[in-house]
Amino acid sequence: MTALTLPEPIVAYFLADTQGPDELARCFTPQGSVRDKGQNHIGRDAIKAWKAETETLYTYTNDPFAMTLVDGKHVVRSHVAGSFPGSPIDMTLSFRLECGLVASLEISA
Repeated sequence: MTALTLPEPIVAYFLADTQGPDELARCFTPQGSVRDKGQNHIGRDAIKAWKAETETLYTYTNDPFAMTLVDGKHVVRSHVAGSFPGSPIDMTLSFRLECGLVASLEISA
């Protein structure tokens, strides 16, 4: 089996996802965005607040297993398991990268 090779900004995102809101927000450009559950979170402060709220609601692991490049976005499939309804689930995380950081992230099931 071949190990999954992800671009460095995406590796940094998955690592920071286990380290807290401040670390996660630093993975994004200043005007970066996250779209999750139909809501947009724009800018590092909003991303930090989104991550902090998520941490109060759930614990989870996020294990990427596949990646494709679609229209300039890195589309990562990840196995997510934790204390949320429907766990475990394979989710899609679509990353747009810019200047070595995440410019946008869209999360969907």
